[in-house]
Amino acid sequence: MEDKLLLKSKIEKYLRIPFLLGVLLIAMNLTLYTLDFTSGLVASGFVIVYVIAAIVGYITNQATVMQEMISFAFEHGTIQKELLRELIIPYTLVDAEARILWSNQAFYKMIHSDRRHMRKHMHTIIPDITKELFPDSEKDDFRQINIAYDGHYFRVEIKRVNLQNSLTKELASGEVLQEILFAIYFYDETELIKYITESEKQKLVSGLIYIDNYEEVMDDVEEVRQSLLIALIDRRIHKYMQSVDAIIKKLEKDKYLFVCQQQYLEQLQVNKFSLLDEVRSISIGNEIAVTLSIAVGADADTYLLAYEYSHMAMDLALGRGGDQAVVKKGEKIFYYGGKTQSAEKSTRVKARVKAHALKELFITNDKVMIMGHKLSDIDSLGAALGIYRLTALMEKKAHIVINEISSSIRPIMNTFLNSSQYPSDLFLSSEQAIEAIDYNTVLVVVDVNRSSYTECEELLTRTKSIVVIDHHRQGGDVIEHATLSYIEPYASSACEMVAEILQYLVDKPKLRPIEADAMYSGILVDTDNFVTKTGVRTFEAASFLRKSGADMTRVRKMFRSNIESHKKISEGVNNAEIYLDYFAISVMPNDTDSPTVLAAKVANDLLDIDGVRASFVLTELKNQIYISARSLDDVNVQVIMEHLDGGGHATVAGAQLPDVNLEEARQKLKDLLHTMYEEGDL
Repeated sequence: MEDKLLLKSKIEKYLRIPFLLGVLLIAMNLTLYTLDFTSGLVASGFVIVYVIAAIVGYITNQATVMQEMISFAFEHGTIQKELLRELIIPYTLVDAEARILWSNQAFYKMIHSDRRHMRKHMHTIIPDITKELFPDSEKDDFRQINIAYDGHYFRVEIKRVNLQNSLTKELASGEVLQEILFAIYFYDETELIKYITESEKQKLVSGLIYIDNYEEVMDDVEEVRQSLLIALIDRRIHKYMQSVDAIIKKLEKDKYLFVCQQQYLEQLQVNKFSLLDEVRSISIGNEIAVTLSIAVGADADTYLLAYEYSHMAMDLALGRGGDQAVVKKGEKIFYYGGKTQSAEKSTRVKARVKAHALKELFITNDKVMIMGHKLSDIDSLGAALGIYRLTALMEKKAHIVINEISSSIRPIMNTFLNSSQYPSDLFLSSEQAIEAIDYNTVLVVVDVNRSSYTECEELLTRTKSIVVIDHHRQGGDVIEHATLSYIEPYASSACEMVAEILQYLVDKPKLRPIEADAMYSGILVDTDNFVTKTGVRTFEAASFLRKSGADMTRVRKMFRSNIESHKKISEGVNNAEIYLDYFAISVMPNDTDSPTVLAAKVANDLLDIDGVRASFVLTELKNQIYISARSLDDVNVQVIMEHLDGGGHATVAGAQLPDVNLEEARQKLKDLLHTMYEEGDL
């Protein structure tokens, strides 16, 4: 009704225009009388005729014009309303409480209903749309979300509508209207998403397959059977790849390249790259099982980038010991396999090459900074001391970064701190190291390859030359931009690797007895007295350290524990429970000097129990839960710990869990073991 009155007022103004023009004509007529009476008289006749015609026209046409104009206006509004109602895009208007006020036919068709849903809340019809999603201010008056409804995918646009701003001043001049409404549009993108999905499925992924131990397997097989073994391996690989419609090409005797559509990658992931087990089962008299490393690059913008992703994934697979598959999908990395032990390499070519590269770095830089992981153990300290001796022989200044002296390294540390043969600034805290390091310093990281686990992560950003020497399998959080990376998962310890490096870089390397003791202790602890992860090169490294002055009796006396520690270890074993018939789980109290060290000893002792395949000991330290995991041979505890953002070796691993208590961490571990056991991953 108010719209009608407003329109009528405007039309009447236009109809009065002839009368306004008549006033101007009368004024003109009077002016003519002053100039010429005859002309004025003639003009008066015309003015009288015009005024009479205007009055007659106004009286006779006023009703007709008003009626036609108003009819046109309302007919025009009806057309707009009808167009909106018949709009093919579902559209609805709701209030601030998400109650439906008005909807067009397309909306009712979309929800398969009629106007009975009027005044109902939107979320009762479409649960994904709630009032919390609505724009909450005039500046933020538009929101867009994506929903799935009734088998279709919609892009939903929500527009805030302020009635006060939408009405004219004349109509809003009375009571100010404050009601806020929301217009909701539904754009069906089902077909678009379908084509995008199909396009994604048909994208090509790049993959690499390497035979990890080709030379070792060939040497283990009779010459007449070597060609048969190669043929069997080729046949298994080609048959497996044909099942996913892949193109595969043999690049070298032990390397393959394959390309397949991304839609088949999920199939490979679901069966967890069963090719690893199929090739490992090949046996024609070979005592050494054939193992593969598989790398896949996916979700790349270009095929060249996908190929680069596959090479990155292969570096990770090889760095983790091989016999596994690594999938790099953009920034995400997925691991499969890795159940077997890493085989020790008999060749020392890689160690010699890395040793000479390290020597060149030391020659071209002024000083060396050495650091291990947080809560340094004897392997980390021993490796750091071995690198320090190398720098001393090359007459380079070196420092070792240690923040906290735990009970596991205190006996060795006290010997160094009380010796006059070493400089007072040999050991630095993180703060002192940050001040001392510069771009002409080589930073050597030992016994760790994850940046977040290092003693001082900030040092990694303060130098251009970084060296990583570690025996743990690589994970996702690797130290980036390392100038030299020497990571060998088959090695028993970092001390073993440093001992080999020393022998290659110095003609007659001479360690001081205390340094040899520290390195020997590192090997001794990490191998659990030469029981686990011990190979020929481990004993050769121990022999070198023995020749350098390491004394087994002195080492044993140095690391003897007191009676209270033995009681705590016995308590930890006594608290253990056997879970799923094979896994021993225990909790260590944190009322000791080094609970993590005792937890590791308890985990080792639990493996001596008949039937236990793996042991897990939890303890709390500095508001974090530490897990020490150990196994003999058939359970890869490193894979288990990786699910808890940890890592390590196949038989020795660990993890740190923040923001949980002991009972929550214990339950989390049990749930993980149960899931992996049910899925056949253990």
